[in-house]
Amino acid sequence: MSKQSVLRLLQASAGQFVSGEGISSELGITRAAVWKAVDALRRDGYEIEARKSQGYRLTVAPDRLSETEIRACLGETKLVGRKLVCFDRIDSTNAWLKRAASEGVADGTVAVADEQTAGKGRRGRGFLSPPGKGVFLSVLMRPPVEPTRLLPITGFGAVAVCNAVERTAGVRPQIKWANDLVLGGKKLCGILTELSMEGESGALQYAIMGIGVNVSHTAADFGPELANIATSLTAETGQSVSRAALAAAMIEELDALYMALLRHRMQPYLDAYRRDCLTIGREVQLLWEDVHEKVLATGVDDELGLQVTRQNGTQETIRTGEVSVRGLYGYVE
Repeated sequence: MSKQSVLRLLQASAGQFVSGEGISSELGITRAAVWKAVDALRRDGYEIEARKSQGYRLTVAPDRLSETEIRACLGETKLVGRKLVCFDRIDSTNAWLKRAASEGVADGTVAVADEQTAGKGRRGRGFLSPPGKGVFLSVLMRPPVEPTRLLPITGFGAVAVCNAVERTAGVRPQIKWANDLVLGGKKLCGILTELSMEGESGALQYAIMGIGVNVSHTAADFGPELANIATSLTAETGQSVSRAALAAAMIEELDALYMALLRHRMQPYLDAYRRDCLTIGREVQLLWEDVHEKVLATGVDDELGLQVTRQNGTQETIRTGEVSVRGLYGYVE
């Protein structure tokens, strides 16, 4: 805890020196404990200058997704992120939380990875998760609600991530139905929610929401197959974005979302989704197994079902499947 607290003070000093005595007094720890915390931070890759009679200042912080770095950026939360587990490399944060859920891990537990070797996307697809490039984060939720109340939770999670991106990168993505975040006409983030229910009663056991945000990927990182349809925050803004700060903001926003769910106060998320959803009002192509049908997307209902008008004038609400939006992800027909 002292290591994280010392890091917060050094970060808050904005590159100015902070005396060891001042840190000791502020945190209520000994000077020896301050020195040990600084030494531990240096071993973690932080460059901290020390000057006699002036104290310490942080000169370089590694772009790491460690618990120390994330908690240094993280404010107080009600539930989400109270238990935070960080991995340098793992198969999938969703998969790890599934295993941990079976062992009774706490509600609101967050798993974060620097790299995933088997990142999961929708419909069994893989999700590109190279080291040092993105934020790959999953949260476990055990809300005492009927499973039907969670139908729109992934879309509302997209709103939460939009909030976090806007806070840390200064740009607000749009949402492609159902839950892709889009920036500059390309995919920035994918979200996958998986539910577990009791076989006999149908009661919800848990929900795990997995989120992958592309932070510093380049076209070379995506490769020729994805370079034209995927993007990153750095590619779109030309600025570096702290992955730890983004992860912390995501945890805070997901905590706010979870509290809103428990308190039945989801209207602001529904309003924000309708505002941010770029699919509404555009011609889209429904993608079924063997059928590609062009329709007009006219809105989303309260459960985030996509309301469409077919070419013969009939109206329908789509709740499953995928759509292509003209002008996005290479679709121009």
